[in-house]
Amino acid sequence: MLATLGHVLRLGRAGFILAREGVFSGIDASSLPPEARPALWLARLVARRDGGVERLAPAIARLGPSYVKLGQSLATRPDVVGAAVARELERLQDRMEPFPRTVAVAVIEKAFARPIGEIFSELSEPVAAASVAQVHRATVVERGVARPVAVKVLRPGIERRFHRDLADMFFAARLAEKFSAEARRLNPVGVVDTLARSVKIEMDFRLEAAAASEFAENTHGDDDFLVPKVDWDRCAREVMTLEWIEGAPLSDIEALRRSGVNLPDLGRVLIQSFLRHAVRDGFFHADMHPGNLFLTREGRLAAVDFGIMGRLGLKERRFLAEILYGFITRDYQRVAEVHFEAGYVPAHYRVADFAQAIRAVGEPIHSRRADEISMAKLLTLLFEITALFDMRTRIELVMLQKTMVVVEGVARSLDPRLDMWSTAEPVVKSWIEDNLGPRGKVADAGRGLAALSQLATQTPDMLARAGRIVEKIESIAENGLTLESRTVREIGQANAASQWLSRYGLVAACLVIVYLLWR
Repeated sequence: MLATLGHVLRLGRAGFILAREGVFSGIDASSLPPEARPALWLARLVARRDGGVERLAPAIARLGPSYVKLGQSLATRPDVVGAAVARELERLQDRMEPFPRTVAVAVIEKAFARPIGEIFSELSEPVAAASVAQVHRATVVERGVARPVAVKVLRPGIERRFHRDLADMFFAARLAEKFSAEARRLNPVGVVDTLARSVKIEMDFRLEAAAASEFAENTHGDDDFLVPKVDWDRCAREVMTLEWIEGAPLSDIEALRRSGVNLPDLGRVLIQSFLRHAVRDGFFHADMHPGNLFLTREGRLAAVDFGIMGRLGLKERRFLAEILYGFITRDYQRVAEVHFEAGYVPAHYRVADFAQAIRAVGEPIHSRRADEISMAKLLTLLFEITALFDMRTRIELVMLQKTMVVVEGVARSLDPRLDMWSTAEPVVKSWIEDNLGPRGKVADAGRGLAALSQLATQTPDMLARAGRIVEKIESIAENGLTLESRTVREIGQANAASQWLSRYGLVAACLVIVYLLWR
């Protein structure tokens, strides 16, 4: 009960800060379920006159690092928050106040149980600060040779704060899914779960280092793309050390021009590299904003910050490749069939009807340049179609889709006349030929034989388990289902608590609102 009250109070405070900044003012009340409209009325009542959606990023920053991460996660979910809000949330790029170098030194020395001088010969003041960690430039001397490295240090006390705030977010998401069918379709619990898994990886730098290492192995043969090497001897749970990347960030267009690089070619490399990672490897960088991308002095595209990575299975990669190629070739019938084969559209709909809806998305954007396409309108249309056909949101595909939009936005800043489809075609076509052609069929047959062999070895255990289940069912049929007295007592207590919450929940909510308005 106290935990529930804590969730309500903290979420109420967060809601009040957002409402006060006017971030809910632009919401159309008619688009909300009736039970949510009183809350919108209260939000408008307390909103500042100069507030609006453009105040969203500063308001979230006030709520702290957990909400900054949630905002970044929701920026990948325009189907949940809308395209305009998603664009505003993209401004949340972890620009936080750094903590002192002395604190970072203490964290490093504790992690390795050694003096800082035995680990790094030099350690700079922080060069970048984020919600989870900050980065220092350091120097390592090995065999008389000095080399620069980037050292990422965990922000002290951040784990306890994230644990508490994520519990609040799960509480709110489950509540939304309980009372709203539309919320269940949009899967807010899945959003928070994705955030929780991402944060878990981000707060254990050994896992992020492993992601960087896997990403580097996947891209080892790509001459135009670089992932920094991991210094495993200087990695711990709270500290990660990577090769230092020297270059111009893709956010600095003037620096890129001074380097003499062909900007349209760089935009093409960016798009094709991302597609290779997603379709070929099934493992892609899911936070490819321009601050995380650099052009090295050797002319290679380099990525940093591997805390948010996306992963696709073979089924999803085939789905993605066929969808993209169907759009490229304008084969909307095949695009629709792939959706049904993958089980993404309920079977009671007709393929022809879905193909017609897909055509409504594809035709307006085909053969147009990037500067002629409104990605906001395109996303809005896509999400309207998913709602029309009762498609449950697939978290991994939405993350991929939004990352594609971000990558295309960066590429568009390099080449406003970029043609997304012609740029994507060579990568997608090559993967389809390799995996869905004759070679792909042979590989599928091999995987099928391996699966049958594994099933054959598991059959005796499966039959034994099935026999035990049948015996238990026969016992229940003969003697009835019995419950221990302790189980009955716990069910009664849970039922009583549920009734108490339903009776007094509204009163508690009103008290929270009064508290927030008067504090």
